[in-house]
Amino acid sequence: MEILSPSPPPSPRPLLRCGGRREQHHGEAWVHVAVGRSPEKTLGLLRWALRRFGCGRIALLHVHQPSPVIPTLLGKIPAAQATEELVLSHRESEKEEMNKMLHTYLAFCHRAQVQTRLLVTENDQIHYGILSLVDQYRITKLVMGSTPDNYFKLKYGKESLMASNAPAFCQIWFVWRGRHIWTREASAATDNAAPVQYRDDVITTKRIRFSSYNNNTGPVLDEGYLAREALTTVDLNQGIVSDYDRSNDYEANHFNSLSMSDWQDDTESALNSTFWSDSSVHIDTLQLYSKEVLARNARQVMMEAHRSRKEAFAELMKRKETESKAASAFAKIKDSDSAKKHEMKMREELEVVLVATRKQHEDLIKNKERAVSGLDSSKRRLAILDAHAEKIKLRIDEFSEELEVIQSSIESLCQKKLKMQNFREFTMSDMQSATCNFSESFKIWSQGRGCVYKGEIMNRTVMIYKLLCHSIESVRQFQQEVYILSKVRHPHLVTLVGACPEALCFAYEYLPNGTLHDRLFSRCNSRHLPWKIRARIVSEISDALLFLHSCKPQMIVHGNLKLENILLDTECHCKIADFGVSWLFTDDMKDYPSGGSELKGSFPYADPEYKRSKVLTPKSDVYYFGIVILQLLTGKQEPAGLAGEVRRAMSCGKLSSVLDPTAGQWSMEVAGRLAELGLRCSEDSSRDRPDLTHETVRELEQLHLMREERAPSSFLCPIMQEIMHDPQVCADGVTYEGWAIRERMETGQGTAPLNNLKLEQLNLTPNHALRFAIQDWLRHPR
Repeated sequence: MEILSPSPPPSPRPLLRCGGRREQHHGEAWVHVAVGRSPEKTLGLLRWALRRFGCGRIALLHVHQPSPVIPTLLGKIPAAQATEELVLSHRESEKEEMNKMLHTYLAFCHRAQVQTRLLVTENDQIHYGILSLVDQYRITKLVMGSTPDNYFKLKYGKESLMASNAPAFCQIWFVWRGRHIWTREASAATDNAAPVQYRDDVITTKRIRFSSYNNNTGPVLDEGYLAREALTTVDLNQGIVSDYDRSNDYEANHFNSLSMSDWQDDTESALNSTFWSDSSVHIDTLQLYSKEVLARNARQVMMEAHRSRKEAFAELMKRKETESKAASAFAKIKDSDSAKKHEMKMREELEVVLVATRKQHEDLIKNKERAVSGLDSSKRRLAILDAHAEKIKLRIDEFSEELEVIQSSIESLCQKKLKMQNFREFTMSDMQSATCNFSESFKIWSQGRGCVYKGEIMNRTVMIYKLLCHSIESVRQFQQEVYILSKVRHPHLVTLVGACPEALCFAYEYLPNGTLHDRLFSRCNSRHLPWKIRARIVSEISDALLFLHSCKPQMIVHGNLKLENILLDTECHCKIADFGVSWLFTDDMKDYPSGGSELKGSFPYADPEYKRSKVLTPKSDVYYFGIVILQLLTGKQEPAGLAGEVRRAMSCGKLSSVLDPTAGQWSMEVAGRLAELGLRCSEDSSRDRPDLTHETVRELEQLHLMREERAPSSFLCPIMQEIMHDPQVCADGVTYEGWAIRERMETGQGTAPLNNLKLEQLNLTPNHALRFAIQDWLRHPR
């Protein structure tokens, strides 16, 4: 320790910079401590800093790192996927926790009687935030936590980045569990920092104070913290620091309080008492001396007194230095004794641990012997099981051969049964007997292409569709179409039971609920169709049309889709009739796709594109499908001008004014999506009409299952933003719709859809729990 002489105080120095401001620091620089979220580690850093620097000015430096995930009831989700309210709430809670933590550190510093500042910033990377604060506030002294491995190897950690990227003027001490690990020395000085020698002198001056004198000992040096208390006011949200002193600085150096004038006054008073005390006796003698001699004698006396004072002070300093060394020696002896006791205690503990380790080693050897014996026994059992497995495998092979024979027999029987039940060719007499010679009483309805009768064949009720003779191009073509239609099977297509080429008749299955036209517009029918059933019928029609357009090897175009050709079963599921028949008619009959002679000349229901090209295409079925959707929405029978009326209502935001009230209270979201699809499908130009795809069918299937409330966000596919039916977990941990993520992977995009990061592997895992939750949500009554 350097001992200072009672010389005059040093000349004023430049103001030190701390926290972005210039202040009078009285020669003592700020020590910045990087504090974290762990109170145990942070308080250890603060204790070490107080022991190491012994200063009364400590700045706490904290980097707030926002959490990248947000906790919810369904688990943690990325912040980008959470709602703004949820993110703000979580950020507020994070700030409250940070404030509580920082107030704990400030209270600790206040109890230690040190002046405290706080520098707070926010950054995703902690070391980048610390570097920005070091550069912004020109920090020259920084204490931060570390690990013991960093003393030997600094490659990947936060400490390595700080050591390599910190400015040259910053000196960094790395501490682990209250022990100094290593120091990154500063290689340059800042423009606003005080000279090193000046800082050391000031720190030494403020850390020395003298204790009072007593009868037995002289003045003794006492090291301790300054008697200075600072109250720090911190706004943690704004990162602004303001401070003020609760008491004025107290200079602990006893000799600084003594000035040269005091010594001169004492000396002059002594001289006066010596030379002038007896003026009445020696007045004559004193007159013999000149003023010059008296002045010279006085100066000599003053010099002698000054020299004596210096010698006394030097002797005092030597004595105090000796006492300090003696106290240090006693402290080292005490530390050595305590270290010896600690070593003996550690040795006893190590002996106990060694005994326990030996016992564990013996137990492990015994367990190993038991395990080896168990392994030998398991090997013997495994050999026996292998022999049994070989026998079982031989029996399985025998049973497999027998099973193949049985399956082939079953397949042959099934084929025979299908040939007997699925389709049959009838004679003219069968048709006449089934319909009482095509009696008018058995007729269901008439069309331009023929008539439909109800009949009984083979104890089964059927619908017999008899075509007009002049409308068929050839009987051979009729037989070819019958052969093709007999192979077509779909849940929403009327099943073809048989046909009679001689009478040009088709025999279909009979549906008791009649046609969709009768159910909507029949006056005697009091049972109205709810809007949910209508939405389901739309999805079933789209599924059947997509099946017809995808038939192999020949695509089937219905060409005459209307409400009269859509039949309902007992549960109001629809089945389309009269499909594939339009190819049989002559060109004259094709000009009337609506099938009614009463519409001849106006064609309000005919496809405008077909009127121009005379060619039936899948887009013709799309046009008729759009008209059917609009009729189901509005409940209006006449299709003429229906699309324009619905379009005007939607443009004015009054779609509910044209909806059929007999369907109940429509869901406006479902009605809006159906109306939009119906208008797109009923466009005059085929190029403006959409194609029927599997995605369109899936969307329509979801409409009648849609709730009034919106689905939870976790049920929606991040790619399609639709309810998932096959949730699959990708390598990035996010669940997607199965077909959507597979399609993305098949196109060669091996990156995550949300952040475009490279996926480690392309395997998908079914999310059964989420799929069951979605199904339960869809089945729940509204």
